[in-house]
Amino acid sequence: MARIANLVGAIAANVYMLLIIAMFATRILGWLDIGRWIGIASSLVLIPLIYLFITGLETDRHLIYFIWLVLMILFTLFELIVDDILKVDFRSVKWAVIPYVMFFFGATGGMIGVAIQAGKPWNILTYVMYLIMAVMAFVQRGVTGL
Repeated sequence: MARIANLVGAIAANVYMLLIIAMFATRILGWLDIGRWIGIASSLVLIPLIYLFITGLETDRHLIYFIWLVLMILFTLFELIVDDILKVDFRSVKWAVIPYVMFFFGATGGMIGVAIQAGKPWNILTYVMYLIMAVMAFVQRGVTGL
């Protein structure tokens, strides 16, 4: 069971980051509606995250594993509720942007820890995806202001 959960975690982390990279790219290209739908689709990461949390309890994972999962679950819920459902424009408020960015990088950085459980090839891929995502985050913020 732990082996399957490790694979699910690695795939979920990398698919999520790939979706976020795609969202940033569509924003840069000015395709805001497509970017919004990609962002909404990224919320589906909640399904494997909840699965990982439950199987983590059954396989006696370390506390840090649960912290990584809870951070990502909370971030995803925040995005879904505040950004997609309520459509709160918090990105234009400077004091809100810094904690938001810290939350984003903390949550997605924790997904590196989740993905590492699946072994070295996933470790390398996830680090590369994270770095690309991080660069794209700052590039699209500079280009679009979002």
